[in-house]
Amino acid sequence: MSRDSSIISKMPGLVSRVFVAEGDFVAKGQELLILEAMKMENAITAPEAAIIKSIKISEGEVVNKGDLMITYDIASDAGDSTEADDVVSTQSIDRLEELRNRKSFLYDDARPVAVAKRHKKGKNTARQNIALLIDDDTFREYGSLIVAAQRSRRTEEDLITNTPADGLISGQGHINGDLFEGRVSCLAMAYDYTVLAGTQGTMNHQKMDRVIAVAKENKLPVILFAEGGGGRPGDVDMHTIAGLFISTFVEYAGLQGVVPTIAIVSGYCFAGNAALAGSSDVIIATKDISLGMGGPAMIEGGGLGKFHPRDVGPASVQVANGVVDILVEDETEAINAAKKYLGYWQGRLENYKTEDQAILQNIIPANRKRTFDIRRVIEVICDTDSILELRPECGKGMITCFARIEGCPVGIIANNSVSDAGAITSENALKASSFLNKCNSYNIPVVSFVDTPGIMVGPEAEKSGTVRSAGDLFVAGAKFTPPLMTVVLRRAYGLGAMAMMGGSTRKSQFTLSWPTGEFGAMGLEGAVELGYRKELEAIRDPKEREQYYNKMVDEAYERGKALSMATMYEIDDVIEPKDTRSWIAQSLHDYKRHR
Repeated sequence: MSRDSSIISKMPGLVSRVFVAEGDFVAKGQELLILEAMKMENAITAPEAAIIKSIKISEGEVVNKGDLMITYDIASDAGDSTEADDVVSTQSIDRLEELRNRKSFLYDDARPVAVAKRHKKGKNTARQNIALLIDDDTFREYGSLIVAAQRSRRTEEDLITNTPADGLISGQGHINGDLFEGRVSCLAMAYDYTVLAGTQGTMNHQKMDRVIAVAKENKLPVILFAEGGGGRPGDVDMHTIAGLFISTFVEYAGLQGVVPTIAIVSGYCFAGNAALAGSSDVIIATKDISLGMGGPAMIEGGGLGKFHPRDVGPASVQVANGVVDILVEDETEAINAAKKYLGYWQGRLENYKTEDQAILQNIIPANRKRTFDIRRVIEVICDTDSILELRPECGKGMITCFARIEGCPVGIIANNSVSDAGAITSENALKASSFLNKCNSYNIPVVSFVDTPGIMVGPEAEKSGTVRSAGDLFVAGAKFTPPLMTVVLRRAYGLGAMAMMGGSTRKSQFTLSWPTGEFGAMGLEGAVELGYRKELEAIRDPKEREQYYNKMVDEAYERGKALSMATMYEIDDVIEPKDTRSWIAQSLHDYKRHR
């Protein structure tokens, strides 16, 4: 038995090809004819296994919607229709194989010699670094199929094999998914040193611009592996003179203050790569870096001498001058530091540990002139293993670090009495103002631990531009909008103390002091020497003069001690050191609730 059925045109179009004739047996899914409409070919297929009864159209004929094109018989003995499941487009298979073959050149397995050379230097490949950074199976790559703009001098096969992704791996993925319930995406870009020495090419500039735009539009943080040699003169396909119109540098720099930008530098990083690293919020570097605005070739070309790359911007230089924020052993440690840094931006952690706060009760020496370890104070107050210090070897009199208190992210600035007695030098001021600006941009509250004799003075201090640097610290404090919490540990003298408080004891969300706190418009000893100069000069007996001097200092200390300040309500309260953490934690939780 059989029954008739028909195929009706569902659109107007031109019959360009007919593949069957009357009496043919067709399987389900088999192509019967091609109907062209709007420059597209629409394959009309058999809806079921059947025998063609009649063909009502011919090649070259134009049909309208609703026209009858083919009739057919459906017979019960038409045969096993399962063969129709095997009707697959050969063209689709070919295209898939072509794609898979092309993408195979992207991965490390396709370039064993280059990978072995990289590993011999003790380095990860760019793709290994991305894999360590991004959570499993979440990386989505942009522009993987581009090659270097050198088609006029090299074959396509050569470019595909030796310049995969044009030496820049970029894409989007999740990070720190093991710490946060809501996985947060970030954008990662890694210059591939095994491809043309990690140089910046015509095509990878376009790719970077694209990824930067995505980061800006979606407010996604960016991590850049910046190793590489700068611009690439060998890209000859695009005819330019200087290429100064390239927008990558201004677009990347424009991300600062919008989203966190982190540069990881390992090995050689010169010229354009160094410019991008320097435009980042933080630079995390390995100990073997050579980081400079020009490499050996550029230096020699400028008539400035011949140098080995190791001599240009080594870690010993770039850590001391503050260019490098965090120095680590290797790339794996750098990636861990980047993830930790980004975690402060991602939010609060539910699980945390802390030390016994009673340790703080006797941490300040009984001798008010004796130095102490301010880092130990910070360690005790903050969650265990939550601290990430920036620029520890630059501006040593000022500590700047990120940390957590009851899981909440917080920035910390603190005077370090071990260096310059904790005075605010030009270098210390610049370090603190830069850090405050960073926290301000990303709405991270800051705790200021104060123990300073004031702003450094004297002819030598002025040579370093202290007037401007100290002014920058006041400006940063005035513009700071998240909670700023001040805790005076010991000395809080003059303009230096005010700068540490954001400009005033009333600028902070709270200004507290430990019982060891002492306050004054300037250092107590200096204030006595200046204020009682005539009286001191009038006393001829040295011992009597010293006794009078000590008496005046003791009286000044009594007037300026923390309890006296609180009595006059120049500060909010005097607390026991062990209560510091709870004060800070409550403010951090309140801020989180009301954001």
